[in-house]
Amino acid sequence: MKRAAGHHLLLEICAWLLGILMMLPIYIMIVNSFKGRREIFTNTFGLPESWSFEFYAKAMEKMNFLTAFKNSLIVTVVSIGLIIILSSMTSWMLVRMNNKLANFILLVFVATMLIPFQSVMIPLMQYMSSWDIPAIGFSMVNTHYGLVFMYIGFGLSMSVFLYHGFIKGVPIALEEAAMIEGCGKWKTFWKIVFPMLVPITMTVGILNLLWIWNDYLLPSLTLSSPTLRTIPLSTFFFFGEFTIQWNLAMAGLVVSIVPVIIFYLFAQKYIIKGVMAGAVK
Repeated sequence: MKRAAGHHLLLEICAWLLGILMMLPIYIMIVNSFKGRREIFTNTFGLPESWSFEFYAKAMEKMNFLTAFKNSLIVTVVSIGLIIILSSMTSWMLVRMNNKLANFILLVFVATMLIPFQSVMIPLMQYMSSWDIPAIGFSMVNTHYGLVFMYIGFGLSMSVFLYHGFIKGVPIALEEAAMIEGCGKWKTFWKIVFPMLVPITMTVGILNLLWIWNDYLLPSLTLSSPTLRTIPLSTFFFFGEFTIQWNLAMAGLVVSIVPVIIFYLFAQKYIIKGVMAGAVK
């Protein structure tokens, strides 16, 4: 009994230490966002001498925060919405087809999760650049819809994998009953199946939100116009070649992660439930 209690106490101590270690970068970022350059280097881990929001105001002005926030919001919401619609419908059809072709298509989706983005980014940008049609102003580069198109392509594989595992647990008898009542496939999916996918839909939304909202690499390759920059691109310009505005950069980073934290706190209860249901079945 004492041995079990000792193991429990040891695990609890390890959990606390791991939690503190994980939260340490966020603490450093927040306290240093209120400090000047001198104080950051002389008192990196301590609390600031004053809690002035002066650097937040300067950072938001230099970032052109409202424009960057609007750009990030448009790209993120549209990308996640289309990823959820396309991946849920694709997964449902693959589960209900349940033949060799469906299994092969699922394996293709899963296999693409193993391909690192860095290995395809140069040919991807060369290919997307070739889609320019100047006569009608169509371009897949330096446009938000081109960036959304690429996010959909990279986000479908993991989303289809999670939806596929979850939908296997949805009773087919409900769909058969709806079809007997006169529902077609389209109506059966939206009226019967999709409402039962709320936990995994929230999980897919959160995971893609964390990735797309914070992504720097793909927007840096795609967007060159200052008016199209997302928040990660805007914060990068605090890091110059010869000087780094640490206090403004810290303030900008804090402002950029606030929307993600709020959404995460609102929907975090669905993450473990959805991932477990989607990955284990």
